[in-house]
Amino acid sequence: MIDPGALRTRIAIEAPLETDDGQGGVARDYATFAKVWAQVTPLGARHDVAADADGAGVRYRIVIRCGYVLTLQHRLVDGPRVYRILSLHQRDDGRFIEIEAESRVE
Repeated sequence: MIDPGALRTRIAIEAPLETDDGQGGVARDYATFAKVWAQVTPLGARHDVAADADGAGVRYRIVIRCGYVLTLQHRLVDGPRVYRILSLHQRDDGRFIEIEAESRVE
C-alpha cells in the first residue's frame, strides 16, 4: 500500500511529438502534457559509456497516481533530470502506477 503523503516530488510527464524532417525520417521532440506528484526512489547505478562519454545509468522506482495512459515512449522530467521509462505496472488495485525508469549521469 502506497502512502499518498510519500508523493512529494513534482515531475512532468512528457509525450513524444514526431514531425517529418523532410528527408524521409522524423524528428522527435517532447511536450509536457501533465505535472504530477511522485514518489522517486533510487534503486542502483551502473557504469555506462554512451557516445564515448563516461557516465552512469541510475535506476529509479517512480510511483504516481493512476489516471494517465503512459507508454515506454513517454518520459518523466524533474528539473534537469530526465527519466527514461523502462517498465510500467499498476499497484494497489489500479490506484497507482509504478514505473521503473533510468536517468543518465555524466
